[in-house]
Amino acid sequence: MRYLCRVLCAIFLLAGCGKQSNINDDAITFCSESNPTYFNPQLDTSSTTADASAHQLYDRLLEFNPTDGRIERGLASSWLVSNDGLTYTFQLQRDVAFHQTDYFTPTRTFNADDVIFSINRWRLASHPYHEVSGGIYPYFDSLGLDKTIKDVKRINGYRVEITLYTPDSAFLANLATDFSVILSQEYAQNLLEIGTPSKIDYYPIGTGPFKFSVYKQNQYIRYIRHPDYFLPTTGAEHLIFDITPKPSLRMAKLITGECDAIAFTSQSDLAVISERDDLTLLEKPGLNIGFWAFNTSKAPFDDPKVRRALVLAVDKTSLLEAVFLGQATRAKSLIPSASWAYQSDAPELGYNPVRARELLDEAGLPDSFTMDIWAMPVQRAYNPNAMKMAQLIKSYLNEIGITLNIISYDWNIFRENLTLGMHDSVLIGWNADNGDPDNFYRPLLTCDAIPSGTNRAMWCNKDFDALVQQALLTDNFEKRKQIYKQANELLFAQMPLMPIAHAYQYQALRSDITGMEINPFGGIGFDNVERMP
Repeated sequence: MRYLCRVLCAIFLLAGCGKQSNINDDAITFCSESNPTYFNPQLDTSSTTADASAHQLYDRLLEFNPTDGRIERGLASSWLVSNDGLTYTFQLQRDVAFHQTDYFTPTRTFNADDVIFSINRWRLASHPYHEVSGGIYPYFDSLGLDKTIKDVKRINGYRVEITLYTPDSAFLANLATDFSVILSQEYAQNLLEIGTPSKIDYYPIGTGPFKFSVYKQNQYIRYIRHPDYFLPTTGAEHLIFDITPKPSLRMAKLITGECDAIAFTSQSDLAVISERDDLTLLEKPGLNIGFWAFNTSKAPFDDPKVRRALVLAVDKTSLLEAVFLGQATRAKSLIPSASWAYQSDAPELGYNPVRARELLDEAGLPDSFTMDIWAMPVQRAYNPNAMKMAQLIKSYLNEIGITLNIISYDWNIFRENLTLGMHDSVLIGWNADNGDPDNFYRPLLTCDAIPSGTNRAMWCNKDFDALVQQALLTDNFEKRKQIYKQANELLFAQMPLMPIAHAYQYQALRSDITGMEINPFGGIGFDNVERMP
């Protein structure tokens, strides 16, 4: 591996890739793995979109402290919750400036109208912006938050009241996720008047620490420091996302200094980074889950016996060893050990190919049965090499008489086709957007999460949905843990997906870069990232 890195570095240096651009003395360059779909995370749950937009361009009413997960002030300076848990009143920050760019000059600062616009856009089908850019808001749709919120009311210019139909113990946490960004109502109205409303999602205006400058697909994104940002920051004047899909090339650019930090470091490169004085490796336990989901809307995967057989046929230990190289913990259920709702004694199926074949015979599946497995074309912490994992699973299924076809596409097409339910099964996963366990159960497996595309198993079970809803009606952690235990037992019986791993999170960067943190709850932020002299 060291030899490969030296060769790659030499190639890049000869090509001039190691040379610094004329703004790099006051710029941070991040090697990202793919193109964002939008510059509005309301519309997309992909970490690629979140990384490029959520914490660079926007703020939220509330924020998570990345160290302890506590909910903190954001664009809301304070908030009150009624005794019945149905009314939330937010006092807003004053004198918060929106971005001024070549394509928009704001005439006012942030106020209550922006909060109401931003929430009502995804909440109300009748809203003039609801159908813009497709009318799908995956995170909010998967939680059914449009059905949870009764009203969003302007009390005055700097106070907003949100009322709910029923109590939701995860509501504040959901307002602090990457997806709950606040847009500019004034900018939206301006675009609507000139007939180009969709530009709001591609030419963004927010209140965040950086403002959008230029995007060249498959090449780079440039941002400029927001000079009037309402919070104190120490970051660089310029931020560049260098779009570099291949992990080996990202690593080479990090070593040569073309990139200051990189996305999704390969497991095989971790030791190399740790041994180099010019590089730093940050590490934190991950709030994530990698899994193999079965499309339960299609036969024969609508049969729990078949799904159970597929899980029994695969040795999970070999997947962990070969793909994660010891950088992950075994998943028994959706919830990782870092969560307060983790169940250490959750039931789990072991490797038993003989029993797997018996169940397939009982379900009437012949030895010649053929199925597809979709493998992500991108690297993720929860699955650093989906193609390799698919190949291992193929060899295991072959032993019980199943032929497995491995399918992959361009990442955006891959996700679009998944939402359409074109897959038989898929290797994918989920990074938590907040520390509440509801963030795993509701988006991944409830009925409401099917149309939004986050329920990759296309599984709808009314008993499961009732348990998830019941857990939201109480703030008592012990009561909620007992409810989630029942949910785990139901998932074990039905097996809509096979939990595989909870991966550690890593961030590789140059050693002269300071201020970077691993955020276990969402996208990466650069507001206080700078280069030491």
